[in-house]
Amino acid sequence: MKTKYAIVFIFIVALVIIEKESNILSRTLNRVSDKLTQRQTPLQTSSSPMYENETTQNALADDQDPRERAMGNYNASDPHKHILLMATTRSGSSFVGEFFNQHGGNMFYMFEPLWHIERKLADAAESGNVTGLTEMYRDVLQGLFLCDFGSLERYISPAPQDHVTAALFRRESSSSLCEKSVCTPFVKDIFERYHCRTRRCGPLNLTLAAESCLSKKHHAIKTVRVRQLETLRPLVEDPRLDVMVIQLVRDPRAVLASRMVAFSAQYQTWNSWAQEGDVPEDVEQVKRFKGTCDQIRMSAELGLGLPSWLKGRYMLVRYEDIAHFPMQKAEEMYKFTGIPFSPQAKNWILKNTQTTRGASGVYSTQKNSSEQAEKWRYRIPFKLALVVQKLCGPAMKMFGYKFVDSETALLNRSLSLLEERRFGFSQD
Repeated sequence: MKTKYAIVFIFIVALVIIEKESNILSRTLNRVSDKLTQRQTPLQTSSSPMYENETTQNALADDQDPRERAMGNYNASDPHKHILLMATTRSGSSFVGEFFNQHGGNMFYMFEPLWHIERKLADAAESGNVTGLTEMYRDVLQGLFLCDFGSLERYISPAPQDHVTAALFRRESSSSLCEKSVCTPFVKDIFERYHCRTRRCGPLNLTLAAESCLSKKHHAIKTVRVRQLETLRPLVEDPRLDVMVIQLVRDPRAVLASRMVAFSAQYQTWNSWAQEGDVPEDVEQVKRFKGTCDQIRMSAELGLGLPSWLKGRYMLVRYEDIAHFPMQKAEEMYKFTGIPFSPQAKNWILKNTQTTRGASGVYSTQKNSSEQAEKWRYRIPFKLALVVQKLCGPAMKMFGYKFVDSETALLNRSLSLLEERRFGFSQD
């Protein structure tokens, strides 16, 4: 009898154990199923931990967005170069940026990515929250140099869907973003203002852009939105990057003349001042122009002063020198970066620095560069040239721009307004 009860007891215990194991198996299968059907994880941003354990990265690889895996595969020990072309609006930076954009298959170039931050946070900029903006600019630059587009994606409007956008500013100005590997099928009903011109592509897939970025040995970014060199120090000192800063400057009288043409509505008051009376130096637009000159000068003073964190990483170049000697100056810039001066870049410079008048336009990079350097002298009213000389005198003296004291001198093209200077670049 006891044996019978013992057998029954053992049978009941066995059933309980089997049921328990069955429940555990069921929960495990459910978790696996949920994992297989869950949506992609958010794109990693530059606010993510700077250094992650490699084992952890590999363990999480199956759960990551493709660009997160790409970031995990970024090898800082590879000899990548990260070039930042730092300039101001209408200083010739689009033209100079093409020297790197046209390098060829080994260069990933981006045109004004920080435009998206400025546009989205225009209110912050107007309210003078410069510190916040500078940090955002720096973080996005850091992310892009590391091929992490998530740092930029949050500022693109309208927001990208599944990392796809038709709203990237001036996409067509980056050869890398229009190459075959990044070009998605054309979508008829989607309007992309800055669409590729070299081939017919659909909206930009940022995942493909990140993969293309990672496949390139060198990265270059052109921006007119970083005003103070000092703010780039954390970027330059980032051990994962090899940042080389090229600061492009131009005669501020030429800058104002160019802006009055390109942004005629915004600069209408300057024309009014030139025709009707004195220029009030206490108005915001005039103070902003002076502030820009001061920031350019202070950045150059810092760079040429050779602080330890910038040694071998800073170069100052005048637009006028590039315009007169484009091939020579391009070769100097490539030598500074340590990147070979490619035949493709040389051919582009030859073809695009001696074009016909009909090829030029306000935003064109196809110009007779030497002629462009002097055209402003016929556009700016003499009164405004005097104002700029007063507002930006220290910067003009530093960069070797000669003052004029008469309209005759301004219009006399045989009289050079450029002093012989050789700034070169800092050495290690």
